[in-house]
Amino acid sequence: MKLFQTYRVLAFIVGVLLAFCSFVALPLRYLPTQGSNLQQLGETLSLLWIAHGWVFMAYVVVTFLLSRKLRWSIVFTLLNLAAGLIPLLIFWMEHQVNLKVRAEHPELVTPSAV
Repeated sequence: MKLFQTYRVLAFIVGVLLAFCSFVALPLRYLPTQGSNLQQLGETLSLLWIAHGWVFMAYVVVTFLLSRKLRWSIVFTLLNLAAGLIPLLIFWMEHQVNLKVRAEHPELVTPSAV
C-alpha cells in the first residue's frame, strides 16, 4: 500500500477509535454508578484507548514520512499530528490533506476502480 493511502486508512482508524473512546467508552466508564453493568462495560471498552495509542503511533510515523515526502510546512504537519488527539478533527484534517495531495501531487492518488 502506498504512503498516501496508508495515511488515509490510519487517519480513519485513529478517528473512529478516538471518537468511540471519547463519546462512548469514557462517559460509560465515569458517568454510571460505580459497579453497575454500564460502568463495567465502559471499563471494558476503555481498553480501546490502548488500540488508539498503538494506531496513533503508526499514524504519527506515516504522517511524518508523508510530510517530508510532500514538503509540507511544519505548521501543517503539526496540525495533522495534533488532529489525532482531538475527537473528530482528524476527519476534517484528512479531508484537507486529501484535497492538498490531489491538487499538488495527483500522481500519488490511485485512480478508483471502475
